[in-house]
Amino acid sequence: MLQVKQDLLGALAAGLDKLLPGAGAKAAFESPKAAAHGDFASTAAMQLAKPLKQNPRQVAEALKSELLAAAPFQRWVEAIDIAGPGFLNIRLKPEAKQQVVREVLVAGAGFGTQPDNGRHIMVEFVSANPTGPLHVGHGRQAALGDAICNLYATQGWDVYREFYYNDAGVQIATLANSVQLRARGIKPGDAQWPEAAYNGEYIQDIADAFLAKQTVKADDREYTASGNVDDLEGIRMFAVAYLRHEQDLDLQAFQVRFDHYFLESSLYTEGKVEATVKRLVASGHTFEEGGALWLRTTEYGDDKDRVMRKSDGTYTYFVPDVAYHVTKWERGFTKAVNIQGTDHHGTIARVRGGLQAAGLGIPQGYPDYVLHTMVRVMRGGEEVKISKRAGSYVTLRDLIEWTSKDAVRFFLLSRKPDTEYTFDVDLAVAQNNDNPVYYVQYAHARIAKMQRDWGGDVAALHGADLSALQHPAALNLMLLLAKYPDMLAAAATDFAPHDVTFYLRELAAALHSYYDVERVLVDDERLKRARLALVAACAQVLHNGLAVLGVSAPQKM
Repeated sequence: MLQVKQDLLGALAAGLDKLLPGAGAKAAFESPKAAAHGDFASTAAMQLAKPLKQNPRQVAEALKSELLAAAPFQRWVEAIDIAGPGFLNIRLKPEAKQQVVREVLVAGAGFGTQPDNGRHIMVEFVSANPTGPLHVGHGRQAALGDAICNLYATQGWDVYREFYYNDAGVQIATLANSVQLRARGIKPGDAQWPEAAYNGEYIQDIADAFLAKQTVKADDREYTASGNVDDLEGIRMFAVAYLRHEQDLDLQAFQVRFDHYFLESSLYTEGKVEATVKRLVASGHTFEEGGALWLRTTEYGDDKDRVMRKSDGTYTYFVPDVAYHVTKWERGFTKAVNIQGTDHHGTIARVRGGLQAAGLGIPQGYPDYVLHTMVRVMRGGEEVKISKRAGSYVTLRDLIEWTSKDAVRFFLLSRKPDTEYTFDVDLAVAQNNDNPVYYVQYAHARIAKMQRDWGGDVAALHGADLSALQHPAALNLMLLLAKYPDMLAAAATDFAPHDVTFYLRELAAALHSYYDVERVLVDDERLKRARLALVAACAQVLHNGLAVLGVSAPQKM
């Protein structure tokens, strides 16, 4: 059906060019607002009415005549109706819809994907400072980032995953001090325990491991503890490595990987912050006032100018952010996406302003941002706010252990990133149709069981006679399958993996409805093979879509 659509679009373009030369460049189909109106719709007649100085319905009649005379429309279209002021509603023949079944079966895991486009994209996500376990908010970010990476990969992009973290600064100093105090036997509640210290039980775990002179290894570092409680720098290095290892375990449980871990400290040690500041000063977009160095970010849409270097000589936090994004640009990533919490909203204008002022040709709007809200967790009808391990929040690993990796991913991706979300643990483990991930996975497992009961090879269905697939429920399924590639492309463009969850739920519902009205494993061999081909195509698209989300497609449930 994908080829059918392309053939019909070509004929539509040719018809529009006949009515108005050049108009064919904007040929496009829309989905009718109601399924009863047809399979494709076109508003081209209304768009051409003004330049042609004709009534839209007159243009629609003329265009309809052109289309009905075109070979692709004669082959694949059952009827064209004119509605309202000039809408063209196009109804396809069943054989046109049936083509998608073969297309899916032949393409397999590649259905919906585009060839390599030669472009590179960096997606930065999670980026948690190594001061504690990953919390549920990090989980939402990990699910979003990984799914967006997968979406762009389906569209032919070369995707690079990066994790940025602050391995210095006040928070890391607080971490080191907290571990040192625990190593000395001082704990939360004691008079010597600072209010700003980290209270989670994981701090005692780090202190115990440090005293035992353990060696910890993370993806990006390895460190052996000295065991000396007076070695504050050694404690800092060990604590960072220990928590990076813990984060690696969280991410492995979530099946998220990264190509690179970028250290904020490297921006200073390699002189990138100083180089960026010099570049901004040389650009003429800075000024000094009150002993501080300022950047005129108002020239780039910010609500006020921003201090870059304070009067005490230290840099404000957005300066290394600018330097970091300069490295992204210099590494060849002309497309970059940051997945961050909504608390980062205020930094967007100043970071983009600094990048444009740097004089490197970085465009307005670089990088793209996807901001997400935090997540509330409900269990047993009550909100869960703390974790024994973390001390003040629910960790990602808690959520995975209470439910499953698949449930956490699907649930955290099931809403727009910037909308509030409540994760219902009880729903996530329920084995019923109210649980969306169970509902979708069960659809795949249900088809897998049919295939086992049949006992044949799916590859043998490629040449099945599909003409028997005429039932409205079957035709609806095929239309949904044909929408998958366009849905993927739009979801990538809009950074909207939630669109994939909506699509999969709709496809699963259509599959379950079809199963209720037509038996698949019938005695008629031709009919059985046609229906098996249809459900096999559904299983393949369910598998492909779940893979984009990082969710498994089980054979049994």
